[in-house]
Amino acid sequence: MDIGVLTTSIADEPLENALAYLSDRGVDAVELACGGFVGDAHLPQERYLDDEDAQAELRAVLDEHDLYVSALAVHTNPLHPDEARSADADRDLREAIRLAAQLDVDAVTTFSGLPAGGPNDEVPNWITAPWPGEHLEALEYQWEVALEYWTDLADFADEHGVNVGIEMHPNMLVYEPRGLLRLREETNERIGANFDPSHLFWQGISITDAIRLLGEEEAIHHVHAKDTKVYEEQAREKGVLDTAPYTDEANRSWLFRSIGYGHGETFWKDVVSTLRMVGYDGALSIEHEDSLTSAREGLEKGIDVLDRATFESTPDDAFWAE
Repeated sequence: MDIGVLTTSIADEPLENALAYLSDRGVDAVELACGGFVGDAHLPQERYLDDEDAQAELRAVLDEHDLYVSALAVHTNPLHPDEARSADADRDLREAIRLAAQLDVDAVTTFSGLPAGGPNDEVPNWITAPWPGEHLEALEYQWEVALEYWTDLADFADEHGVNVGIEMHPNMLVYEPRGLLRLREETNERIGANFDPSHLFWQGISITDAIRLLGEEEAIHHVHAKDTKVYEEQAREKGVLDTAPYTDEANRSWLFRSIGYGHGETFWKDVVSTLRMVGYDGALSIEHEDSLTSAREGLEKGIDVLDRATFESTPDDAFWAE
């Protein structure tokens, strides 16, 4: 299993400098953003898509630093009720899939998106309860919209031989494992998870149980290594559906944290072991969004924890069981 990094947190560095920095710290893989909410500082589609010379330059610099690309990231909302916004998101996602195929990258990471609550609404609507009844009706409408879109998108991904890893995220239609499996079952197996535990922690979801659930269906296409700390003092007073700004750290019920600062090294060893049990042997792509430290310090501390947690070798034969 490899240590990777989503390079958005060091997007202030030119790509080659970022790759050199990560390689020097023992990183094996990079996840490169190419549109949507995560930007495209290191992989603008207009430069690389359909341009064999630019792609060859990218491969050369990756080879120079002994790195590979684990996924292309294009986190966006292709189900937005504003037609111009959803069209832009759809274009970015489809072109990311095409670019991934051209670069021989297995996966594109994104969100499921979130529609409005009805055909005449203008704002996406995250439904978290079935009552009053109009909320359940809105949820049913949203799934109709999502399945029409994602059935076509899944076929497009299959035509290009690329997996789509959906990050289960609040304020998106798919925010937990059962929803992810529903979307996969009603489209095709190109649709799976970009398994990011940070959004599951505060929902009270057991991370290793979720890995087993999705792993049984071979539904984990990519993994983010990202930690979250729930601050019980705040959660006891206002719960975990917290709308306080992420930068109002002292008053939030939970925060994204650097690897090891929400859950210790033993936990991350359990994650690595459970991923191996279900057959995942790809990258653990560190996503830094810890407002209590700098990107570089957060990344380096996370790399240090994962370096001790990951296995470099493949398992030997279980001679003791014969």
